[in-house]
Amino acid sequence: MTIALRDDVMYILLKKINEEDGKGKHSVDFQATDFTGRNMTVSSFLGHLDYLNQKQYINADFSGNAYANQEDVPDLVDAEAVDFRVANTLGAPNGPLPHLIKFKRAELTEKGKKMLERMEENPPAALREGVSTPIIDSYTPFLEKVALKAELPDIFDARDLTTIVYRTMRDLMNTETSKEVESELKKEAEEDAKNKRLQDSIADLWRDDNPLVAWLSDIRPPLKFDADTFIFRIEKEGGLPRGTTGKKVINAVFSATKEELSEDKIKKVAEFLPGTIREMWETA
Repeated sequence: MTIALRDDVMYILLKKINEEDGKGKHSVDFQATDFTGRNMTVSSFLGHLDYLNQKQYINADFSGNAYANQEDVPDLVDAEAVDFRVANTLGAPNGPLPHLIKFKRAELTEKGKKMLERMEENPPAALREGVSTPIIDSYTPFLEKVALKAELPDIFDARDLTTIVYRTMRDLMNTETSKEVESELKKEAEEDAKNKRLQDSIADLWRDDNPLVAWLSDIRPPLKFDADTFIFRIEKEGGLPRGTTGKKVINAVFSATKEELSEDKIKKVAEFLPGTIREMWETA
């Protein structure tokens, strides 16, 4: 079962595990109140922990399958002081199977500590404004490509910066071409059912989840600005993490995006890009 990865939940988990830093791998007492207003399910809670562990942000002891189908488990985290157990009721019409999902102990890795430090400097907006926009687990490969090539710490930065690169690209295009790019992604999704959620999600990133920005993109004529302005917008609007540059981010997003587009569409997009940005698109 896929889960929606959210930066606000990641922040809460990392911060909670870090509370007893210096003790090595230790038990963590998660409470339902830690996630008040987050609409957390047990499977989502465990899925986030499992993702952090797999990507080496934490070093944790797990047993069981954190992604098992658990439609009838409680909606809120019901914590125990030492570990976290959830009945795996898959295929058990008359009660829980003997299998248990268990999260025991954890500690932050150096990678996790750096991620927490960055989040503390710039906490997820959802902590102040409500539930965050999720990242669907089935399209993390796209964002992981961006994060790797741009030397970004995590997929949340990759999502935010991809959105800004896409917005800047759309500002240079006419509405017709922008819609064609979005439509092609959706068309490819329909042709390949296995990748449907992946393609739908990339199309969502292209379209922009801010309704006002999306509406303005539909009605305004194309803007005109040079390559330096393009790079400046990515660097200033994106709040680049240490260790990367605007050009690295642009190249990473371009490279990952071109893998999802036809040659015809790649050539059409190039016509709207200025100077060295067009060269970066063509060589990415």
